[in-house]
Amino acid sequence: MTQVNGVMMQYFHWYIDPNLILWNDLKNKAQEIAKAGFTALWLPPAYKGMSGGYDVGYGVYDMYDLGEFDQKGSIRTKYGDRQQYLDAIKEVQKNGLQVYADAVLNHRMGGDEKEIAKATPYSQNDRLNPVGWQQDINAYTHFKFPGRQGKHSDFQWHWWHFDAVDYDDYSQARNTIYLFDGKRFDDYVALEKGNFAYLMGCDLDFQNAEVREEVTRWGEWYLENTEVNGFRIDAVKHISTWFFPQWLDQMERYVEKDLFMVGEYWYNDINTLHWYLDAVQGKMSLFDVPLHYNFHYASKAGGNYDMRRILDGTLMQQRPTHAVTFVENHDSQPLQALEAPVEPWFKPLAYALILLRAEGYPCVFYADYYGAEYEDWGRDGNRYNIYLPSHRWLIDKFLYARQNFAYGSQYDYFDHWNIIGWTRLGNAEHPQAMAVLMSDGPGGSKWMEVGKPNAKFYDLTEHIQEPVYSNEWGWAEFRCQGGSVSVWIQE
Repeated sequence: MTQVNGVMMQYFHWYIDPNLILWNDLKNKAQEIAKAGFTALWLPPAYKGMSGGYDVGYGVYDMYDLGEFDQKGSIRTKYGDRQQYLDAIKEVQKNGLQVYADAVLNHRMGGDEKEIAKATPYSQNDRLNPVGWQQDINAYTHFKFPGRQGKHSDFQWHWWHFDAVDYDDYSQARNTIYLFDGKRFDDYVALEKGNFAYLMGCDLDFQNAEVREEVTRWGEWYLENTEVNGFRIDAVKHISTWFFPQWLDQMERYVEKDLFMVGEYWYNDINTLHWYLDAVQGKMSLFDVPLHYNFHYASKAGGNYDMRRILDGTLMQQRPTHAVTFVENHDSQPLQALEAPVEPWFKPLAYALILLRAEGYPCVFYADYYGAEYEDWGRDGNRYNIYLPSHRWLIDKFLYARQNFAYGSQYDYFDHWNIIGWTRLGNAEHPQAMAVLMSDGPGGSKWMEVGKPNAKFYDLTEHIQEPVYSNEWGWAEFRCQGGSVSVWIQE
């Protein structure tokens, strides 16, 4: 599924400048991204959203419009047009990288016409108990796609393809969900709010055979037209779990090759993630959300976090073959819906943990690599200017170490409240050893075994200038500075 020592990059963040034309930017940078040591890219949703050329991609309007039709006020999407997208994919793959497309299958937004239907109101926070009687509502549930005029697909969405919506033009009530007559919220979903099938917009009814057939037809069309290597699947906890093994199997049958699939199940509980992976028969990986929260809490603790526990309760620790590890993403970055940022000082430690250990498939966040500046409204009603510094210099060092030294046996030294480390002893093809030491508090040192007697090691990060020498038994006392990480590689 994934390459040995593979690393993906999430090649976008929420506030990417639409004027950048991301697809052209990616095409121009593909070679240097591959040279840095990345092996795959997760690209943002490439289809038309309800806000046209400004939509980040999760307010899905037309999944067949990859920036080809004049719809929602623009031909292009936020990231460019269809040809630019296809050209970027080809260039990325030509340079040896895989491409994972973002599949938002849960909902549709920005319907073209209203339809009248009977529905029962529920509170946003309680999907088990109605807050009123069944009534007529008038909702934007007819998706005609007039700009596309049936090209690629003649399927049109109607109210009966959805189980619920959150807008009624008659009442215009707030914080209300309307469950359509004869419908029920999807089964086998997250149990938050009683049933978390409904997330936003017009919620697809996966109990409906026409819906399942159309989502499958779209997946086949997408794979045939883009030739991507897999999918990042959005909001999987809101979609019936039983659907995905069927869908994923059909996608692989259609293209007659293995595809990589990773789902976004945003929940900070390892047992729930184990349940989900079992329910989808292990056919997809999941983002390691508990690991992200460990990083978030450690970064906020200012040296008062028990670093011995940094991997506890994570997929990386308990199910590494199905863990996509990450430090930050577009939802957790400052001012976003799931805001839980990792403080900049801790990010080098976090990236060393996901990039230089044996477990998991790491994902580097675009804004952590290239940096980002933007402004937006916070939840408190105030407007903020956000600056996210680039960690590229260090991440590139880690990628170099991953490519050349992160092999063979791994010995852990998670035995101190602040200072933890591990060593990689190398293998036949990559015989040189590596030692990683970090501290979220004061600097210090630790004796660790590298298996190479009388060898010289230097700090790849350049934080410490003096070399370290192993003794005749292959042990050495490695050091790191306070609130920092050092990567010692054998000369």
